Amino acid sequence: MAKYVSKKQHEGRAVTITTPSLYGSHASMVVRELDNGRVLCKDDVGEYETSKDRLDSGLMDSNRVSSSRI
Repeated sequence: MAKYVSKKQHEGRAVTITTPSLYGSHASMVVRELDNGRVLCKDDVGEYETSKDRLDSGLMDSNRVSSSRI
């Protein structure tokens, strides 16, 4: 069972997102185009490499949430 935590215990822990979405990759995040249809994107955590077909797809980008980033 989950333990109830009051709202006051969570104050000040909000995360500000400066990208269009939390998990997806978007064209506005592209830093540089690489070869073979790959791009270098930047989010709040850092830079990561992904493929062009993942941009603005509306789906989660597994390269963005991966622990092996650049």
